[in-house]
Amino acid sequence: MIISASTDYRRAARRRLPPFLFHYADGGSYAEHTLARNVSDLSDIALRQRVLTDMSELSLGTELFGRKLAMPVALGPVGLAGMYARRGEVQAARAAALKGIPFTLSTVSVCPIDEVARASEQPLWFQLYVLKDRGFMQHALEKAWAAGVRTLVFTVDMPTPGARYRDAHSGMSGPFAAQRRMLQAALHPQWSWDVGLHGRPHDLGNISEYRGQVTGLEDYIGWLGKNFDPAISWKDLEWIREFWKGSIIIKGILDPDDARDAVRFGADGIVVSNHGGRQLDGVLSSARALPPVADAVSGELKILADSGVRNGLDVVRMLALGADTVMLGRSWIFALAAAGEAGVANLLDLFEKEMRVAMTLTSKRSIAEIDQNALVSALETSNP
Repeated sequence: MIISASTDYRRAARRRLPPFLFHYADGGSYAEHTLARNVSDLSDIALRQRVLTDMSELSLGTELFGRKLAMPVALGPVGLAGMYARRGEVQAARAAALKGIPFTLSTVSVCPIDEVARASEQPLWFQLYVLKDRGFMQHALEKAWAAGVRTLVFTVDMPTPGARYRDAHSGMSGPFAAQRRMLQAALHPQWSWDVGLHGRPHDLGNISEYRGQVTGLEDYIGWLGKNFDPAISWKDLEWIREFWKGSIIIKGILDPDDARDAVRFGADGIVVSNHGGRQLDGVLSSARALPPVADAVSGELKILADSGVRNGLDVVRMLALGADTVMLGRSWIFALAAAGEAGVANLLDLFEKEMRVAMTLTSKRSIAEIDQNALVSALETSNP
């Protein structure tokens, strides 16, 4: 199919992937209301068009944690990315490095830290979950630092996996899941050849390396439920702040009080995120949660945002709502599934072009200029 828009990659990925993998990336929790509102609330944000201003000089460049970025976008952590394309985390990290933006490796990646770091021409970010095994967490931090990672993304909104009913329907979890996945793979020969056969080993690379034995994917969802820690609190994170000498970003903030707690904790940044609608259905969309969080802590740490971002126009909206940088999730995993490294690279090119159009037509020459002044107020949008 012809890819003309960043959102086209979702359809392309659906054709290529076995259903259990497509729906794992595409789905949310419970009835998926928050998943839908992430997209609709953000797309409803009205931008203020301004014309007849000289926009011949326009820059998407920005700086974050002492590093220059080609544009205010990062590839966020996605678990099992190595199942969406052959050694998928490696391919995505290469695409991000070539574009001059960060790639964030998930704790539950298929490819381990060392493999991805060797393939990337720039330092990775590493995302860490709160697991019951604190020994693994320390080991992962040590491995990440040795691999050149200096930015840690600490995800705090997943003390237990959300109620993801679509996973049971698709075969990612539930009765006879393994048999259903094998049948689906047989019906998708292109994926089976590229990933199923030549993308091995299929395991949780970082965890297998620590345990000294293969941590397979046969009961991936069950493993998450058994190993994530619901007892975690801010006090339990103090050792991480003392141990980790680089930047720490707390991912999964929706409430201004939690954002203030992150400042007191000593975080260098937060991600305003509802985990892409995959955890607690019924919470605020990121677009609605972002402005009050930004009002509470702007200037005290860096504010990132994710969830619902589907194109470059959405990035501009998030920046206008108070974000410094935007994380992508589903969009890059679908591009990876559809066309590997080249797909992710093209996706980022599309995002850049869409951002340039939006900035030109809102008369914003730089990322620093994108603020609430780029938005039409709620009062104005309500008038006929």
